[in-house]
Amino acid sequence: MPALQAVQIPSERKTQDYRSTYNDVRDWLRREKSASEKAESSIDWDDVVFEVDLLKSQEINLDYILELIFENNKKIKDKVALVEDVRRVIRASLGNRAKETLLVDFINQTDLDQLGDKTSLIEAFFTFAQGEQRREADALIADENLNVEAARRYISVSLKREFASDNGTELNALLPKMSPLNPQYLSKKQSVFQKIAAFVEKFKGVGGQV
Repeated sequence: MPALQAVQIPSERKTQDYRSTYNDVRDWLRREKSASEKAESSIDWDDVVFEVDLLKSQEINLDYILELIFENNKKIKDKVALVEDVRRVIRASLGNRAKETLLVDFINQTDLDQLGDKTSLIEAFFTFAQGEQRREADALIADENLNVEAARRYISVSLKREFASDNGTELNALLPKMSPLNPQYLSKKQSVFQKIAAFVEKFKGVGGQV
């Protein structure tokens, strides 16, 4: 039909910007919902529906992002522009938003021109990511004064299942020795859980050991 033929399809970059904005609003509203439950907001959050399945059908995976880094580096030879393009793609992705700093650090700390093909770049990224995973796990355990063995076990299990859980006694076992009756116990537990959950979101899927 002439009417359909006249419709202009948005460019890939524009589509990514739309997806990124969608994800920003989605995350913001989730935070607002959490806060509103405590403040007894009058907003009926049940009316706010996100069609996540629509986005999942076109989800951008990690291999796609790494291939984009390889191809765009060959074309533009400009890390600032490359980082900008990669940030745009990552923010349009539901599953890889937490990996933004990891991917940007990889670009900035790697001589991409020395990687002759996509396979070499992908292997270089996973080597880099696994090194960062070990370094950040060590720092998290030391900074929070966690039980080392229990913390590594809990983080490893969480990475394998791709999410952290505060059910059961696994989380309690890694906390510093502190009485559950101590007023600071619950806040410490929640803070540690949030940091590990963010760690898992960032590093799930990169393999390696913590």
